[in-house]
Amino acid sequence: MGATHLPSTEFDGTDIEDQLEAEAEARLGDPAEPMVQLLAPDGTLGSDPAFSEYAQRLDPEKLRGFYADMARIRRFDVEATALQRQGQLALWVPLTGQEAAQIGSGRASQPQDYIFPTYREHGVALTRNVDLAELLRQFRGVSNGGWNPKDTNFHLYTLVLAAQTPHAVGYAMGIQRDQKLAASAASADGTAGQAVEPNAAVIVYFGDGASSEGDVHESMVFASSYKAPVVFFCQNNHWAISVPSSVQTRIPLAHRARGYGFPGIRVDGNDVIAVHAVTEWALERARKGEGPVLIEAFTYRVGAHTTADDPTKYRESAEESLWRARDPLERLEKYLRAGGLADDAFFEQVRADGDELAAYVRKTTYDLETPDIRTAFANTYVEPHPLVAEELAWFEEYSAGFAEEAPADQATADVASADQATAQAEGTAH
Repeated sequence: MGATHLPSTEFDGTDIEDQLEAEAEARLGDPAEPMVQLLAPDGTLGSDPAFSEYAQRLDPEKLRGFYADMARIRRFDVEATALQRQGQLALWVPLTGQEAAQIGSGRASQPQDYIFPTYREHGVALTRNVDLAELLRQFRGVSNGGWNPKDTNFHLYTLVLAAQTPHAVGYAMGIQRDQKLAASAASADGTAGQAVEPNAAVIVYFGDGASSEGDVHESMVFASSYKAPVVFFCQNNHWAISVPSSVQTRIPLAHRARGYGFPGIRVDGNDVIAVHAVTEWALERARKGEGPVLIEAFTYRVGAHTTADDPTKYRESAEESLWRARDPLERLEKYLRAGGLADDAFFEQVRADGDELAAYVRKTTYDLETPDIRTAFANTYVEPHPLVAEELAWFEEYSAGFAEEAPADQATADVASADQATAQAEGTAH
């Protein structure tokens, strides 16, 4: 094993790490401050000493793109919910209210970055060019995934709470080591300084409920210890199904990062400009080898946890009304209209594009074919296995015990034909 494979000792580079931590704290300011916000609910753009420079990089086209993305994913969410209610999906996980947190962070990533989602990051999937119709394959029960992560660097959904966080840190540590090996090889063959692949980072998404899982704690320990290039993106939507975030933590979730020795920052999760700025900064920091960051996007799940949930059983409608007034789409629309950056024609086109996407998703879902259940047996092991063969034989025998039901019109015709045959038989007998 070469020296480049070995981790540093706990005493190596301590002064440098302290300096990086101090620089991060200087940029973030007082951790007691409530959160970073650039675009207020009334659509006015404010300033922030640390992040206004990132907002200034956004031209009108990008801002219109943010709005179009948020509107499209909300329309998709509405259509997917309707498909589940109509029996076309087994389950659906709505995202309405969290569009800014997802679009802002997703658009801050670069193609070489790798993203680990949970099961609600439909907006992030949009920013990574995942075919949204493919998302529904898993929720229809016809696929274990739905898309190839290698095509977009967007991992498959993880349904087990926080299980993706150690995967993300491990992947980030792999990136870290690959980059060290590449640098060492370049130095050895004299190509150092020449064009190389851009550094990459990892974003891992989870919710306020998942933050209580041990996987998150263990992941942050490893990420901090090895300065892994990973951004922990927590969407604090206030409710872990029916458990409020006040039960998950007594302090802002972003403050937990200090216990692990890396920066934590709370951002207005309904402000797409602020979310983009904070995530861009965190990813830049990670790519430069300065270690992990925890981002807490302070947002709200307007709808149900899933289509199997009824939020009226555990929260007040007044709370929902309060957060609907902070709608991320309305906020950006006010800003675009006030600044003359978008007109009625733009918003009409966005609505038309959303309806077109919904129609495409609906048709594609209807066209999905149910796979033969026998493929589940074939895909259990790489090679044939006697136990699986035995189970398949039992299944075949069990299935053969059920007679296929004839269509209703065919059954009626068969009954009529049988009655006629009986009458003829009786006449012949007499």
